[in-house]
Amino acid sequence: MKDILVADVMTREPITVGPNDDLLKCAKKMVKKRIGSILIVDKKKLIGFINEKDILWALVKKSRKDLANIKAIDISPKKIITVRPFATIREAMSKMKKLKFKRLPVINNNQLVGIVTVKDILNFNPEFYPELEEFAKIREEVRKLKRIKKAKEKTSMEGICEECGGIDFLYRVNGMLICESCKNSI
Repeated sequence: MKDILVADVMTREPITVGPNDDLLKCAKKMVKKRIGSILIVDKKKLIGFINEKDILWALVKKSRKDLANIKAIDISPKKIITVRPFATIREAMSKMKKLKFKRLPVINNNQLVGIVTVKDILNFNPEFYPELEEFAKIREEVRKLKRIKKAKEKTSMEGICEECGGIDFLYRVNGMLICESCKNSI
C-alpha cells in the first residue's frame, strides 16, 4: 500500500470549465457527467474548484441573480488544496481525512494533470477500508428489503378494488387488493 502513488489511481482527464463559464453551464455539465465537482482551468493551469455545495450556496445567497450571470471563478475558493501525482495514496487519504475533502486536484509543474477521489482510491484498493464493504452490504440489504416491501404492496395489474368496487391499479393491503384511495383511507 505504501508504494501506490496518486498517479496510479487518479482520473487523468478530469472534467473542467473555463473561468468565465457561468454556474448554469457548470451545473449542467456536472449533472450530465454525474460528478460532484468541477475544476476551473485556464491554459492547463488550475485556477479554481467548485462543487455542488458551492452552486447551492450561490442559489440561496445570490437568489436575485440568475445562475447564468454568475461566473464559476466568482464562487471558487481562493485557496485550493492539491496533491502531487507522486504522493502516496496514504498521504492523499490523510490529507482528505484531515480537511474533510472527498477529492483533490492533482498538480505537477503548476499544471493540472488529474483529480483523485476517495472513490478512485477505494475502487483501486477496497481493502484500504475493509469496514466500507460491510456498510455497502448493509445498504444493499436495506435497499432489497424496501424493494421487496414495495413489490408486495403494489401489483402491476389493473382490476376491481375489493373495498369500493372501483376499477383502478391495485395494491395488496392486509391480503386484499384495493385501490390507492381506499389504501390511503385505511
